[in-house]
Amino acid sequence: MAEAAGNQASSTPSFKLVLVGDGGTGKTTFVKRHLTGEFEKKYIATLGVEVHPLAFTTNYGQIQFDVWDTAGQEKFGGLRDGYYINGQCGIIMFDVTSRITYKNVPNWHRDLVRVCEQVPIVLTGNKVDVKERKVKAKTITFHRKKNLQYYDISAKSNYNFEKPFLWLARKLVGNAALEFVAGVALEPPEVQVDQALLAQYNKEMEDAANAPLPDEDDPDL
Repeated sequence: MAEAAGNQASSTPSFKLVLVGDGGTGKTTFVKRHLTGEFEKKYIATLGVEVHPLAFTTNYGQIQFDVWDTAGQEKFGGLRDGYYINGQCGIIMFDVTSRITYKNVPNWHRDLVRVCEQVPIVLTGNKVDVKERKVKAKTITFHRKKNLQYYDISAKSNYNFEKPFLWLARKLVGNAALEFVAGVALEPPEVQVDQALLAQYNKEMEDAANAPLPDEDDPDL
């Protein structure tokens, strides 16, 4: 009977998702929005990592991301290779209110692709609910150079929470028609995002996407 249960559990495809970025960018807040993932998380003491199993229901059945969160380890320098090994996709997070966290994105990307070659990666700019945005759309160019997907997000308001996971799921499954068909149980929003501000940000992102890339020696890189 136990074997049957095991087979049933393994029928849900699961993918190791490596979540990286500077400390304080909101990685743990982001991953804790998903209530069942928070409830079922596991701690790997040897690496100082929390693994949150985040399940989503798609039009093709269930899919699960086992999200590896650094649990603060990044404050002590780089992460050990054991954190990245067998990673199948990644999310790199920076804080739009802190320029240094965006400047460090190339370092996180380098570490990630050194161990996890050719995996789909989403770059996310968190805290767009904060009015004093420092990292503007026109300076966010790294994803275009490295062929990553980019989303503005706000973990505390749940804004765009599912977008990175949906993009990654489509890439991993190889099906652009994949959709999430059921709402995920998320923590209630702690803040409300100004809709006019979001509309402005979306317009700025569209304009930036159509602008030529800056020169390689641009100081904002």
